[in-house]
Amino acid sequence: MSKQLIIVFVKNIKLGKVKTRLAKTIGNEGAFKVYKALVDITEKATNAIAVEKHIYFSEVVITSKWEDSQKEVQQGINLGERMYNAFKKGFDAGYNNIVLVGSDLPDISETIIQQGLDALNKKEVVFGPAEDGGYYLIGLTAAHEFIFKNKPWSQPNLLKLTLEELKIQNLEYTLLDTLNDIDTFEDLKKSPLFKTFNYD
Repeated sequence: MSKQLIIVFVKNIKLGKVKTRLAKTIGNEGAFKVYKALVDITEKATNAIAVEKHIYFSEVVITSKWEDSQKEVQQGINLGERMYNAFKKGFDAGYNNIVLVGSDLPDISETIIQQGLDALNKKEVVFGPAEDGGYYLIGLTAAHEFIFKNKPWSQPNLLKLTLEELKIQNLEYTLLDTLNDIDTFEDLKKSPLFKTFNYD
């Protein structure tokens, strides 16, 4: 049985510092409330899975979230470096199937994350594609640094370019369901949270 780990990347929930593109439409307070709700959804989904979890905050550890999990601050100059460092630390600690998930997904669920973990029993890499061309989840059986280097982060061709590199490296991968991560007001309008917060 493989030793599994879930890594969660979380931005510290600060007014004016989260979902800045969304805030241009609904204001900083609205964006703050939406992101707080997204983090709560992520916490509930990951806590429902009985494997160890490492929670990486963007700036400072928040002890009230994920109370029974290991918590750290992300290390690195860009998203790719921060993710690679988190994976490498996990593999160095003895885990061999690791899934990393973000915290801006209204439709993330225990089922989807478990599917990511299960996929690693058959393939070396798994991605959860995002509607914007990136990915909301990545799972690995080894710390392949090339996946995280020289990538167009936050651009619509991110996943496409990454999959092309995987083929060149002869690494087999699986894709999960495509989900909508909330970055803009248009994203919010397509999510269940739109009705929750009554943004018309």
